[in-house]
Amino acid sequence: MTATINLATEWGRQRLVRAVEGNDVIAYPTEAVWGLGCNPWSEFAVDTILALKQRPMHKGLILVAASVEQVRFLLDPLPSDLRQRAEQHWPGPVTCVVPDPLEQIPRWVRGDHDTIAVRVSAHPLVQRLCILAGMPLVSTSCNPAGREPARAPWQVSRYFPAGIDLMVSGALGGARQPSTIIDITTGETLR
Repeated sequence: MTATINLATEWGRQRLVRAVEGNDVIAYPTEAVWGLGCNPWSEFAVDTILALKQRPMHKGLILVAASVEQVRFLLDPLPSDLRQRAEQHWPGPVTCVVPDPLEQIPRWVRGDHDTIAVRVSAHPLVQRLCILAGMPLVSTSCNPAGREPARAPWQVSRYFPAGIDLMVSGALGGARQPSTIIDITTGETLR
């Protein structure tokens, strides 16, 4: 059974930190839909999410961060014009596909790409998650491949009666659609 926590409590905050450190899968509300997240440097946790979603690794996953500073390590190796293109969208509901020339993000998150999709969220709960975790987190919609993303906790439980270790209580951010995805190298809108 999935444990539910509230980040307003000290116990909830401690449990979240232990979950990220312990390679657990977390379900949480984002700007528009419920998301699944984990420590991106844990191959075990990422593999668990991919298996739950029935999503092939080669497609890659998104990272979500609390601030530009949390992803500064990805931006610093880039030319200044590309850094500025990404930063102009954050915080907010825009995911930027940025080059990862130093391969700082593991292949199990990047998939078959030499880029990584990154969003700096404006959602207070998502920001809090990433601050408590001390790192950007994997963020992918909470649904099996081909199904509509969960928009309520009961849908999360129905989609995944097992496999999610922790559910963070909270409200969606009010957006109607998942984040826009922009390739900052080409300027192309991918979603």
